[in-house]
Amino acid sequence: MDPAATRSIAQCRVEWTQEGVLKIFVSSDMEGTAGVVDWSQCTPSEPEFAYYRGLLQEEVNAAIEGAAAGGATEFLVNDSHSKMANLRPDALAGRARYLSGRHKPLYMMQGLDASFDGVFFVSYHGSMSGTPATLSHTYNPQAISEVRLGGVVAGESGINALVALGHGVPVVLITGDDTTAAEIEPFCPGIRSAVVKSSVSRFAADSLHPMEARELIHEAARDAVRALPQAAPPHITLPATLTVRFRNPDLAEMATWIAGVVRMDAVTVGLTDEDPIRLYRKFVTVVMLTRGIAE
Repeated sequence: MDPAATRSIAQCRVEWTQEGVLKIFVSSDMEGTAGVVDWSQCTPSEPEFAYYRGLLQEEVNAAIEGAAAGGATEFLVNDSHSKMANLRPDALAGRARYLSGRHKPLYMMQGLDASFDGVFFVSYHGSMSGTPATLSHTYNPQAISEVRLGGVVAGESGINALVALGHGVPVVLITGDDTTAAEIEPFCPGIRSAVVKSSVSRFAADSLHPMEARELIHEAARDAVRALPQAAPPHITLPATLTVRFRNPDLAEMATWIAGVVRMDAVTVGLTDEDPIRLYRKFVTVVMLTRGIAE
């Protein structure tokens, strides 16, 4: 992004704050919630899901309430896990707007635009190739084994940061395990992280007590909002390249049916674009196209 544009965005952010309106966009997943270590805990059809969705709701609310304590006034929560209808709208803190449901053009980042002052990633998880990372995956574990952004391993957080960059909005908070916090740092230097669990393996973690996790998230969210005047959009050089490694050659071949996707080797393709949002949408299209054959 052009430095002059970044300065202009920062100036606008200060003006919005002075006018008394400070907007936060929250993209909520579920695998990063303290205590969640198994797919059965975050799959809507499983009996344990009801309990763990409650833990997720409280972590989302902790982020909203912390942001409000830091000066935020408006919130949009994009439910981004599974069928994307996991939270209870009437139980959301801050009278937050709630964007739910599937088939969103911008998927986990639907609803974000340049009117927002900051982005929160709540209950995010590590990449498929991240180790250790509890319940690790990158959009589709049946199809994708690794994604790199500009040559650096990227999880969903780094990929989603492309949309924030496109709108000139800083990503200022991430919650989840220690691997997740480390993976986003190259793309969002200085981001506040609330590490609510330490991954032992893909299916084990040492989690904080839920109350402590919420307190940590509240504090990190508050501090993230207070530091917004110094925050900058994601640090991703444009044009950017996403390198996607699939689990088998058939998936890589299918990905090349999309214009602009180039085969790099038997199981790897590359996507390059100077427009970060267009690059993100192309990547999501690859994910959707390959999902059918992977399953």
